[in-house]
Amino acid sequence: MTTDSPNSPHPALGIDYGDARIGIAATDDFGILAHPVETIDRAKTDPLQRIADLARARKIRTLVVGLPLRMDGSEGDSAAKVREFARQLRDQISEIPMIFVDESLTTSNASAKLREAGKNARKQKALIDQAAAVEILNAWMGDGL
Repeated sequence: MTTDSPNSPHPALGIDYGDARIGIAATDDFGILAHPVETIDRAKTDPLQRIADLARARKIRTLVVGLPLRMDGSEGDSAAKVREFARQLRDQISEIPMIFVDESLTTSNASAKLREAGKNARKQKALIDQAAAVEILNAWMGDGL
């Protein structure tokens, strides 16, 4: 099922980039809910190809990439790594629009929510990455999309 509006940005794929793992989440077709999809272990899987495969299989209309900004809003080395990864991803799937969302505090918010749900966050690193990607999507959807 897809949305009736050809201009809808949904479904969207949220990406929480990390040096070891990349958390992936997706919205439903209507942009009502975001849910965890998977964690890509960069040592075992080509993340660019996996994200491209997921995007095509899920008929993704928007890629939402978390951008780690400093508390003052500036970009540092981590943001530069994300932007380089995003550039490579855009080369792989240029037909899907890509936007960046400030991911400040998404991992800590995700960890807190997992603790509230009774999960040991330290033992659930892959789950935290997916939950952080959900937080990225929720932040984006909270901006009125």
